[in-house]
Amino acid sequence: MSDGKVGAVLIAGPTASGKSALGIKLAQALDGVVINADSMQVYRDLRVITARPTPDEEGEAPHRLYGHVDAAVNFSVGRYLTDAVQELREVQGRGQVPIFVGGTGLYFKALTEGLSDMPSVPDAIREEVRRESEGLETPELHRLLTERDPETARTLRPSDRLRVQRALEIFAATGQPLISFHGARQPGPLNDVPVIKLFLAPERDELRRRIDSRFLAMMEQGALEEVRALGERNLDPMLPAMRAHGVPGLLSHMRGEISLDEAIVKGQGDTRRYAKRQFTWFRHQLRDWEWVSPEQGYDAAMDRLNGP
Repeated sequence: MSDGKVGAVLIAGPTASGKSALGIKLAQALDGVVINADSMQVYRDLRVITARPTPDEEGEAPHRLYGHVDAAVNFSVGRYLTDAVQELREVQGRGQVPIFVGGTGLYFKALTEGLSDMPSVPDAIREEVRRESEGLETPELHRLLTERDPETARTLRPSDRLRVQRALEIFAATGQPLISFHGARQPGPLNDVPVIKLFLAPERDELRRRIDSRFLAMMEQGALEEVRALGERNLDPMLPAMRAHGVPGLLSHMRGEISLDEAIVKGQGDTRRYAKRQFTWFRHQLRDWEWVSPEQGYDAAMDRLNGP
């Protein structure tokens, strides 16, 4: 970045694609700082089950926005963007290279394109909607949204409880469909900044193998104990940290509902399906990213940095 042409490096990809290792390698080569762009790795309670960089890995290069949020917090993309902007300014002020690494497409979209100018929801209304939602299965919740906000309901999967509930909160707070706010958008902090955007795309069979083997490794590294400690906090099961891949299955096992082997299979399957959705989301939502194999990632980034 010595020529000043590139303001940031963005490394995305499905889970288990090697993003963290690439981020560290680039940070070491470029005097860079790795900034988290993964919505689950922000939670301090979940280092192992979310495959957050280990303490040794964090010692190899500066890391920011990892494990800085308590699991009791319903951390949003808006709050992430506020934190990311602060880190971005500090890194740039030191003359270092910001390297955003993660798999959460909405975080990258907020950084590059900005956020919809979404109204805030008062805590009292949010709690009222949550009380109303208790005991309702997700398809029932979606039917409730269809009655109140059919426009938004048509755009959401009936199984996507978090977004359905969010749409109900926005409608309760404003009386307007959630999608009516999507047009207004504040520019992202990297909107007018030249950036390198790489999506690591492993071969699908190899990625499935990586996901399954990594989940087994996480179990050996203490994932069960980590999730047990989280469960003992008796947090709202709808909080994002409580829905991290692997957490629901392991909690079910601790309640005696399924065996440990079944919980592992569930965690592996949920993670594989999430990786598939990551491929689809980036392909359709962020079309200007360059797709490369994990093995090509470092050379591709360095070529773009040193290019004309």
